Amino acid sequence: MPIPLEDNVSDIIGKAQRGLGISDSQLAERAGVTADRVRSLRSGESDDDAIERVAPVLKLSAAALRKLASGNWNPEAIGEIDGLTQFNTAYHGITVNAYLVWDPATRDAVAFDTGADCGGMLQQIDEKKLGVRLILLTHAHPDHVADLRRLKKATGAPVYISELEPEESAQTIVEGKHFRAGSLKIEARQTSGHSPGGLTFVVTGLARPIAIVGDSLFAGSMGGGNVSYEDALRNNREKILTLPDETIVCPGHGPFTTVGKEKKDNPFFAER
Repeated sequence: MPIPLEDNVSDIIGKAQRGLGISDSQLAERAGVTADRVRSLRSGESDDDAIERVAPVLKLSAAALRKLASGNWNPEAIGEIDGLTQFNTAYHGITVNAYLVWDPATRDAVAFDTGADCGGMLQQIDEKKLGVRLILLTHAHPDHVADLRRLKKATGAPVYISELEPEESAQTIVEGKHFRAGSLKIEARQTSGHSPGGLTFVVTGLARPIAIVGDSLFAGSMGGGNVSYEDALRNNREKILTLPDETIVCPGHGPFTTVGKEKKDNPFFAER
């Protein structure tokens, strides 16, 4: 079964409103629509005319929002990549992603986050006879590090996280830190905004470049600016969407996507 998109039109409008500090009544006034139509959009009703009016106020792409509302926003098909697996686990009613990346030749591997339960990851490590050299954390929100103690004990691998978001038993790093595992090269980029020290890990050495982005960017959306909406937007534009279009984006929630797809169809970034 394909993984559904993390956010719908209502979620995206809500994130933009909160980020910009615009209430429903203010949005209605500035967009020239009734408050009832704004509330209808927020409740999930499709209204192309209202979308056209509110999108510029919220600095969103109307075309991308309409596509999402119509049900025609589909992630780019990625296909199987030797050396990359996504794990989906349930955490208090939401699905969270963790990743395992490895060099197919040397079997050296890196785990990214743990999700709610690292059991599936440990099973694959055993089945594929992988050696986990590193555990890299995108951020410290509980759904992403819930099984860290178990993963660390089972693998014996060192754990790293941003110095802006320390986590027990993890070593802290700064932006620009580089790692290697077999032929894989990994660069840490600071993409905070959703969390204080959010990191994106750019991995090269497989068939296509990969960006493990945590909650910085989703297929068709982004994690939102819980800490700073402005920083979240800027970091996504400057540090993720400047990667090659073919780069596979591995988000903390929702399906895989690509840099090219998000530049074209993400409501927060399309047409910019």
